[in-house]
Amino acid sequence: MSAQDYTEVDKHEDLKVLHGMGYAQELSRSMSRFSNFAISFSIICILSGGINSFAQATSSIGGAGAGIGWIVGCAVSGFFALAMAQIASAFPTAGGLYHWASILGNRFTGWLTAWLNLLGLITVLGAINIGTAFFFVGTFGSWFGMTGTAGEVVGFVAIITVIQALCNHFGIKLTAMLTDASGFLILGATAVLIVACLAFAPAIDVTRLWTFTNYSGDAGGGVFPQSDSMSYLFLLSLLLPVYTITGYDASAHTSEETLKAAHSVPRAIVSSVLWSSLIGWAMVCAITLAIPDLAAGAKQGWSVFFSTMDAILPVWLKELLYFAILISQFLCGLATVTSASRMLFAFSRDGGMPVGSASLAKVSPTWRTPVHAIWTAAILEIIYVFLAQFISIGGTNIYTIVVNSTLVFLFLSFTIPIVLGMITFGTAKWPNPGPWNLGSGLFKLVCILSVVGMAIIFYIAIQPPNDKVLYITIGFLVLTAVLWYGFENRRFQGPPIGDEIAKRQAAIKVAEQAVGETGN
Repeated sequence: MSAQDYTEVDKHEDLKVLHGMGYAQELSRSMSRFSNFAISFSIICILSGGINSFAQATSSIGGAGAGIGWIVGCAVSGFFALAMAQIASAFPTAGGLYHWASILGNRFTGWLTAWLNLLGLITVLGAINIGTAFFFVGTFGSWFGMTGTAGEVVGFVAIITVIQALCNHFGIKLTAMLTDASGFLILGATAVLIVACLAFAPAIDVTRLWTFTNYSGDAGGGVFPQSDSMSYLFLLSLLLPVYTITGYDASAHTSEETLKAAHSVPRAIVSSVLWSSLIGWAMVCAITLAIPDLAAGAKQGWSVFFSTMDAILPVWLKELLYFAILISQFLCGLATVTSASRMLFAFSRDGGMPVGSASLAKVSPTWRTPVHAIWTAAILEIIYVFLAQFISIGGTNIYTIVVNSTLVFLFLSFTIPIVLGMITFGTAKWPNPGPWNLGSGLFKLVCILSVVGMAIIFYIAIQPPNDKVLYITIGFLVLTAVLWYGFENRRFQGPPIGDEIAKRQAAIKVAEQAVGETGN
């Protein structure tokens, strides 16, 4: 839906839904359906995770990791997307996951989901920008004398994060314009990469895509420890698609900025996952087919993509592709700042942060963006990146430990409201679905499949060399229990419900007048 198609009736309906949940239209509702799709498509960014994590396929089971593993992993993400779309259609608010878990569960489930999602978004932003930094060092860094030291990485991440935050600061229209462009850039660059890989491949052996070969241990450059179990290694290969196909909760987080959100947001969630999965599969298959010698390529470990490009592509084409990929990765981080800041804003709006909630929930009347939340998310990410690069635990870099913890935290934040939705659908807590409706039977089926997917994700995320993730997850859950029962249970009230919503209507009008909103 475009702004030209957005009628007064649509505007009234969006406001009615938002006011009915006790919130003011402070953010600027100007994102089209395509822009809402593009922000999730940009965060998924197959040119980021699909390339930076490509070795997780080749260094586990070889070519079948791309040909078969990618399909299975994307199906897992697809179940989550379908379930989340159903809930997003009924409850289209910023910070969607937090609200869903609160409305369908209780204050504690909302509070826990908020922290899981918020920590996941901040650390995944760090992972994206660290990946961008290393990609820059490996491609253009020599032009500037960069070798990838910890100080260089932190400095590079700080610079691009500030630029990403500035773009977000100056309004959702600028952000949407950039992420719209990112969507087209990802499509175009991926198409060129696929054609180039197939055109310059020394030979094409399609049987690679379904051939299982054990490249664990030294044969795979040490990406995974040595194992004789092919089924175990197949599960590890799913880390590539599952890590790549995530971040589609951004569409839900920007619900209050999207035209006709109850219709647009669920479609954007599902379509961003669908198209990323299909195009990404073509991309990883093309890269796999282009590797001159698969055994030698797998032995390169994390460098397999770059060694392949060095071996087959003309320098001019390779550098052109690298530049497009670099810009795509930067815009992926920019969209993640948007998602993280809206989560922080929405949680703070209900007093979720132990300190500073009032400030973090403020919306600039000039730019109609939560500027304090934007800059807080950016600063927290820079601090995390600094710690991740300079601190090790037991000889293991914090970044290596946290990146898989991030995967667990994000998917747990998806799973909690999905389980609650499955339980409460059709009850007093959720009597009626939104306009995007799978139907009770299919919705509950994808919810069950999402829970199975969560079990698989948790299992593979805690395997060596990421076994510390288990202790981090347990430690986090213990800490949250202590904080909730010791402090937050008495302080945090959660989102408005019942009579509290009616009491807020006067304050809602004042808040909308303060930012110049005239839609009510």
